[in-house]
Amino acid sequence: MHIRDLPYPDPGRPDVRSGPRFLFWLGRNQLGGQVKAALWGLVHMAALVSFPLAIGFGVQAVVDRSGSRLAMAGALMVGLTVLTALGDAMLHRAAVTNWITAAARVQQLLARKAVELGSALTRKVAAGEVVAVSTGDVEKIGWFVEALSRFTAAAITTVALCVALVLYQPALGVVVAVGVPALALAVLPLLPRAARRADDQREKAGRATELASDTVAGLRVLRGIGGEELFLGRYRNASQEVRVAAVRSARMWALIAAVQVALPGLLLIGVVWYGTSLAREGRIEVGELVTVYSAVTFLLFPLRHFEEIAMAYSFSRPSARRAARVLALRRSSADGEGTATVATADTAASVDTAASVDTAASVDGGERAEAREATGPLSGDLYDPVSGMLAPSGLLTAVVCGDPDAAGRLADRLGGHPADGGPGDGDHGGAPSALLGGVALDEVALASARTAVLVQDKDPVLLSGTLAQLLDVPRSGKVSAEKALEAAQCGDVLEALAQASAADEGDADPMRARITERGRSLSGGQRQRLALARSLVTDPEVLVLDEPTSAVDSHTEARIADGVRRLRTGRTTIVFTSSPLVLDRADRVVFVADGEAAGVGTHRELLGTDPAYRAVVTRETDGESAARSAGRSTGPTGHGLADIAREDIGRIEEQIEESA
Repeated sequence: MHIRDLPYPDPGRPDVRSGPRFLFWLGRNQLGGQVKAALWGLVHMAALVSFPLAIGFGVQAVVDRSGSRLAMAGALMVGLTVLTALGDAMLHRAAVTNWITAAARVQQLLARKAVELGSALTRKVAAGEVVAVSTGDVEKIGWFVEALSRFTAAAITTVALCVALVLYQPALGVVVAVGVPALALAVLPLLPRAARRADDQREKAGRATELASDTVAGLRVLRGIGGEELFLGRYRNASQEVRVAAVRSARMWALIAAVQVALPGLLLIGVVWYGTSLAREGRIEVGELVTVYSAVTFLLFPLRHFEEIAMAYSFSRPSARRAARVLALRRSSADGEGTATVATADTAASVDTAASVDTAASVDGGERAEAREATGPLSGDLYDPVSGMLAPSGLLTAVVCGDPDAAGRLADRLGGHPADGGPGDGDHGGAPSALLGGVALDEVALASARTAVLVQDKDPVLLSGTLAQLLDVPRSGKVSAEKALEAAQCGDVLEALAQASAADEGDADPMRARITERGRSLSGGQRQRLALARSLVTDPEVLVLDEPTSAVDSHTEARIADGVRRLRTGRTTIVFTSSPLVLDRADRVVFVADGEAAGVGTHRELLGTDPAYRAVVTRETDGESAARSAGRSTGPTGHGLADIAREDIGRIEEQIEESA
């Protein structure tokens, strides 16, 4: 794989059972690059450690006063110099290529996982950890992949040189052959402590990154409540903890480096002392002593790669473990099991009554997926088996849920993510996601599920760029950007963008106006309406909107509800809201309490028949409800709940008329 060929057409399916297995998988997928780098490393290091032979040959030629042999020694040194330079340059080129391609593979895998999980990713893993994995951890993993080829070449060169010295001069060669492995293994007792300190530093750095990310994301709110100094103090303390941990880790690695310098020096002193005594006794020649001495000196270079690989592995192993943990997250608890849950629903009777769904037996996922691909895109009623909520095809269904967290989990399931057994889900851990037309969305291809169902969460993100780029999303082509902007009541937003564009670039076209990162230059209501327009222009088979009008005034909210209803005629739309203005315009309202669909009907019907629904919609407290119920039950009219219902309906109707 060459850098010019990036990105990978398919980064592959990683082995995420553990960090070491993930590293092994990366190395196995780069076997060609590793072999190439190792071969160039052998050329470089073999030429480097061969210099002692040329030096010894030259010294002996001087002792013997042989000019021809001295010239041969000089020519040999020139040749070794050329090989050393060539090998070093090509080794660096191949090793860096391995680093970049490995990092690119990991980043592609992380990007693919983010696309697969969507907003559910940050609910499963902290956002700071995701950022740390995709930046610092990717770099450390790439470092290990790069160092592996150099270490391989260094290990082969070291073993070969020790064997050659034993054959060349057994007396000194045996000393070197015994001492070198001891040098390489001397740092092993220090590595576990160094690794623990590196892990501690990485964890503290991850927490600091997460804190910084959260602070930046909520900076506007912090300024509003005067909390900048509080969070600045927290980040200052977190960064100081990172500094202390980094110093402790650096001390341990400095000790390892000192050991790697001191012990080879002792070996060199021992070889010189023993070799000198052998030369004085006449057992070896002066040239042989110089050759062995030079060989031990040059041997210190490949030995440094033993320290590097130990450090690289100690840093990359926890990074690989964290990356594997993120990559091991699954869109479905049933991924890889090959089963798809199928259900049928009596949609004709479910418009005015509670949903009743008969779940059929599971069928083979592969066959079912093939059948679905063959018959066309997914369509039909959308049903959540955990809560029992049913959204009939082609209707605008409003969902009222008193618990915002439970509403978020329900929206995730409607988007194709399975139940996680969280609070409010009862005993439904491991249950499938929602079913569209009888097919579980988490059991079909991700592209098919995303094409069929689009979920806009309550905090949509606007990417930086022009308004035209913001609305340039995959779409059916049936809804134009102009119609989507009109339905989302973005007229004032377009005027503001046109003025900003004219001031900055002299062009009053709002579609060319630039939107800053996350739409920070816009108000909350403006961002919300632009995000709604982006969702509407996509025109999916099923559109799920989680609180799409929470940041706008009541008059705008009513017009948005009318615009969405008009634009989505004949399409399935689910809106999570508790606003009477939106609920009154829905074809069907489902009230979800304690994770279950507790009531189904129109808004006005539920107001008159369901006190719990009425309390959520009217924001009525339990005390107020009890007092009003007691007063009405003993009042002169004697009508009890009927009077309450009529008064509540009248009050809501007044709100709707005022907004109109």
